[in-house]
Amino acid sequence: MATRLFIDGQWTAAGGGSLPTYDPATGQVIEEVGTASAADVDAAVGAARKALNDPAWAGLLPVQRAALLFKLASLVDEHHEELAALETRDQGQPIGISRQVSVTGAAEHLRYFAGWVTKIQGTTNPVSFPDTLHYTRREPVGVNALITPWNFPLMILVWKLAPALATGNTVVIKPSEVTPLTSIRLVELVHEAGFPPGVVNLVTGDGAVGALLSRHDDVDHLSYTGSTAVGKLITAASAESNLKRLTLELGGKAPSIISGDADIDAAVAGNLAGATLNSGQVCAAYTRFFVDRKREQEFVAKLAAGLEGLKLGPGLDESTQLGPLVSAKHREHVDFLVSTGSEQGAELVTGGKPVDRDGYFYTPTLFAGVADDMTIMREEIFGPVLAVTAYDDPDELLARANDTEYGLAATVWTRDLGVAQRFANGIRAGAVFVNMPPIPDMAAPWGGYKASGWGREMGPWAIDAYTEIKSVWLHYS
Repeated sequence: MATRLFIDGQWTAAGGGSLPTYDPATGQVIEEVGTASAADVDAAVGAARKALNDPAWAGLLPVQRAALLFKLASLVDEHHEELAALETRDQGQPIGISRQVSVTGAAEHLRYFAGWVTKIQGTTNPVSFPDTLHYTRREPVGVNALITPWNFPLMILVWKLAPALATGNTVVIKPSEVTPLTSIRLVELVHEAGFPPGVVNLVTGDGAVGALLSRHDDVDHLSYTGSTAVGKLITAASAESNLKRLTLELGGKAPSIISGDADIDAAVAGNLAGATLNSGQVCAAYTRFFVDRKREQEFVAKLAAGLEGLKLGPGLDESTQLGPLVSAKHREHVDFLVSTGSEQGAELVTGGKPVDRDGYFYTPTLFAGVADDMTIMREEIFGPVLAVTAYDDPDELLARANDTEYGLAATVWTRDLGVAQRFANGIRAGAVFVNMPPIPDMAAPWGGYKASGWGREMGPWAIDAYTEIKSVWLHYS
């Protein structure tokens, strides 16, 4: 199954060989996954283009299109435990996260955007011309390439797929080669739900396959979640090809500000959740902690105790709180960045090394006394690595928190509504959370400032991403 691609409603052999996908908890190969060739990518894009205007898809009534999305959501529910276990085996996240966040979240997003299908509207506008009616139409943007990451492969695919299908588009899915299995299974469910041939296509493989899509002249829009470095390559490829529209959700280095009046126990609990979810492999993970100096020692001691109390283990173990990192390569990357912390003078409070066992486990790590210019304070680590620094003057905090190339998320911990509002207004980030972990919701926009990306996903903002607005002028005299 996994060595095949899905093109024009048919499973077909991949033309570019195969790659292994590994269980992060053991380091063992789960199975081989196909690698698409350039001809495969052309065929998938061609199938999507053909299906875009085929009456079997384009001619569906809105209620019929919505029914397909509701059916897919029901199939996700029906296969909930299977999908959760597959996500955990392939990605490593604890099974509770797979169930509650990845699979439940996928079904909820499908239903949310199924509801949008019958509510997509244009406008009539009071233009200053005599005897003239002006109105707008929202139309599908066209063929969409959906390139998804390895940290939440199922959920983030649905973030993109649901609004794309709700608005009448066709898609070519390219999951990360590191975690492709739930994407493959979801496409099987798409087929079972009855979507017409060519509406949803799947090509698997490494970054070279994504590069083919990013420069393809017949892709109208590309939505990518992943690193800022790759986002820049995609942007260049778009400019050098057909100037396709882009939605980019990229890196982050979220600041967490702990005010002097904060409930420290609540801040510790919330920041543990916000920093270690999925072993810190979250673009919005809280990683830079700015703590009022009067509360620093208490915060660091309680945060260290919380980290040391987390149970590491295989994701399929129901008691596991912190699973492995996704791959051996990524663990090496995290370990290298951790080594710079001690080398540059930060105090290692706890953790700081790989776990000596099968799989790709890493000890949750806390540094204190971190300077703003240290590598661990500036680079996205994407692991369970927390860096704490103190502040004396609250007026300096906005400048320090904003001193980053990223701007995806931030948080403030305070009992003072004025403090919360001041920081919420001043932090340059797409989402600011007050006294809570970074949990997106399907009704709220998700995306970043600066090098954290372009555009927004979820809610009505996702409808914008997957539609074109046509202006119609009707002179009737």
